[in-house]
Amino acid sequence: MPSSRVLSRIIVLFLGLITLAHAQGSTPASAPQNWTVHPEWVRAHEEFLASDALAGRGSGTRDEWITATYIGAELRQFGVEPAADDGSYVEKVELEQEILISPPVLKAGANPETTFEFGKDFRVFRLSGKSFSGPLQKIDIEKQATPEIKKGAAVLVTLPADPAGHRAAFRQALQFIRSGAAALLIPEPAQISTQAPELPRLAPRLKGIPAGQEMELNVLTLTADAGNKLSSLPEGSTVNFVTATKAADPQFTYNAVGIIHGTDPALKSQAILLSAHLDHLGVGKPLNGDNIYNGADDDASGVTAVLELARALAAGTKLRRTVLFALFGSEETGRGYGAVYFREKPPIPLLDIAANLEFEMIGRPDAKVQPGELWLSGWERPNLGPELASHGARLVADPHPEENFFARSDNYALALKGVVAQTVSSFGLHSDYHRPSDDIAHLDFAHMTAAIQSLVEPIRWLANSDFKPQWRPGKQP
Repeated sequence: MPSSRVLSRIIVLFLGLITLAHAQGSTPASAPQNWTVHPEWVRAHEEFLASDALAGRGSGTRDEWITATYIGAELRQFGVEPAADDGSYVEKVELEQEILISPPVLKAGANPETTFEFGKDFRVFRLSGKSFSGPLQKIDIEKQATPEIKKGAAVLVTLPADPAGHRAAFRQALQFIRSGAAALLIPEPAQISTQAPELPRLAPRLKGIPAGQEMELNVLTLTADAGNKLSSLPEGSTVNFVTATKAADPQFTYNAVGIIHGTDPALKSQAILLSAHLDHLGVGKPLNGDNIYNGADDDASGVTAVLELARALAAGTKLRRTVLFALFGSEETGRGYGAVYFREKPPIPLLDIAANLEFEMIGRPDAKVQPGELWLSGWERPNLGPELASHGARLVADPHPEENFFARSDNYALALKGVVAQTVSSFGLHSDYHRPSDDIAHLDFAHMTAAIQSLVEPIRWLANSDFKPQWRPGKQP
């Protein structure tokens, strides 16, 4: 039995511990939590999301639905509340589509009008609607790097002949659509095959979302002869594209959404959104005997990052700001159906979202930045990146500005509506991009784990701070 003196010291020590525990419980939630991201947690997500069992998580497929369901189950386990309209974690987003029932026709000019035949003179790379019409605008992309696009124009683009230059210029030309072009007409350097192609497929549309909320994307490829004929027409000549269609059966894509409600009423209109896209390319053309496009880096790695950040934030002390978690379907279609649906029907008012960090391809390090660093697209546009970096985030500017990554992920749909939205990545333009070889064997789990770990406390700080990200003057898209 201890002496009375020892007993007194024990009581004092016990009371001191109680006081310390109380003090720690009342410290600001921004105090470091010393959270550890475990590599086995990271690997576990990838072993499911990028497995052959999910057949590449194709956009709008049952495999995408299973993926969203898995994410919802993980969010529930972490203590994140559901945020879908029906009280669940999974949003079932309906799409409607028209099917072409006759070959499309392209016409241009007047007196006489020139008619171009589908399959012989042109083919369809991407099509949003069954018709478009606009004045012809001719652009040589090597001579006009940043042309002013006429609203509603059918833009005939001259691209470099060399393959590398052709691809880079084509990506640049796609931005003309974002600038208001009705269509792109791209002459191919080689003659198009005369073999009759299948009728093109119209892109689906979000049911219940007003027209114009999705990006129109009409891109036709022309034979050299057809391109020359169009080029000989006067600037401003009318270009018409028409076809006949019928309604297809409904289709669906799937989002997974969760929420941690903030505790500070003063920050009610300053929520943080952490997001990634959950789909990939599904099953496709075999390469080296493999036809499953697993998408381990693109973008199972981003989904993993959001899940592990959700685990960390939900496990810590209560956050002052609300934090949303959204995993979007159908990003790989090029139309971002899941992100657009979220934008148009958000769980909280859209303008109450102060910042969005989209996680895209963090599964391998980028040789263009220092080891352990991630880059942030659109670094120079708002003040979010430098502020996070000043609080310990290993974030730097995107070293690939020519790729225009800021406008190539789901963050852009939100940025167009005013949300400070950027993409976190470490994609180093590796050759496994959009190939079956983007599988778990090519991931760097040490890099992934460290990358996620490096953002836990900076994002926790953001969720507990009064700092409100702002676009720099003239930098909002």
